[in-house]
Amino acid sequence: MSPQPAVLAISGIPGVGKSSVSAIVARRLERCVHLEAEAFQRFVVSGSVWPDGDPHEEAMRQLRLRGRNVALLADSFHEAGFTSIVDDVVIGSRLGELRADLRARPLLFVLLLPTLEVMRERNRRRPGKDVFETWRHLDTVAREETPRVGLWLDTSEQTPQESAEEILRRAWTEAIVP
Repeated sequence: MSPQPAVLAISGIPGVGKSSVSAIVARRLERCVHLEAEAFQRFVVSGSVWPDGDPHEEAMRQLRLRGRNVALLADSFHEAGFTSIVDDVVIGSRLGELRADLRARPLLFVLLLPTLEVMRERNRRRPGKDVFETWRHLDTVAREETPRVGLWLDTSEQTPQESAEEILRRAWTEAIVP
């Protein structure tokens, strides 16, 4: 499969399966990179403040810095003919920030939205990484504050493979951000 190179943002709150789905999609495309934004946060060896950390202002500054750096790398790979998958929590105002930071087009946006009940159960089965209680409040931000663009998917009844297949079928026609 080799659709037109694009920047494909696969978003959702922590724990929805962004990384799993993004990895599957990336392997199916002929020329693709998977930019897992959380890894960019780990690049900060000293002085890192995660998005839920204190001081809040510094946490938000570093989150914004992370977003700008992901966009720079996505643009670079796109210029070289690759599709760049941005795997990050791009909800609420963060979608506008990504749009402003990226030069590459088309920008495709997919928001993964399983129900909170499904997320709670998936998190319970997840080894070693409990993210549900910390981040569940972001479900409201995702659903109510994110601009209604792109492809919004209820992945409650889907495996990561099924979600990836649906994205590959629909993103290049239905997920384009104007």
